[in-house]
Amino acid sequence: MRLTDVLNEDLVNISLTGTNRDECIKELIDRLATARTLKSTDSIFDAVLEREKIMTTGVGNGIAIPHCKHTDSPEFAVCLGIQPKGVDFQSIDKKNVNIIFLLVGPENNPGLHIKLLSRISRLMSNEELRQQLLECKSDKEAFDLIHDEENYFFEID
Repeated sequence: MRLTDVLNEDLVNISLTGTNRDECIKELIDRLATARTLKSTDSIFDAVLEREKIMTTGVGNGIAIPHCKHTDSPEFAVCLGIQPKGVDFQSIDKKNVNIIFLLVGPENNPGLHIKLLSRISRLMSNEELRQQLLECKSDKEAFDLIHDEENYFFEID
């Protein structure tokens, strides 16, 4: 499975309006709920925030990868959001976050959950790609950029 198997253009929002971590996460979950089957957006939101209590998902370099495994998400899905002004995620480097990947999935496949997190991390380790994402003018342009970059990597098993 590739990242773009669970992320499509409808799940990209380059204009997040949330002014803090929780608002941005909620905005991404709402976007996800319009395109995928989620039994409860509230339970997913609560699970993501519980995960944040364990350790921030603000991984540095302006990136956060909030995620959870939950029974109310019967399939894996990824949503990408960009908050142009940046928000405080209490990141490990203490810098604001502009690029947010939300990953949700079922509890019964932790291996794939880890592989998708790894794929996102690997893609986002590319500084040039991060800068290009911040310069995108449309959701489609951002999705196409991720899709093209992913073509350089092997498929996830």
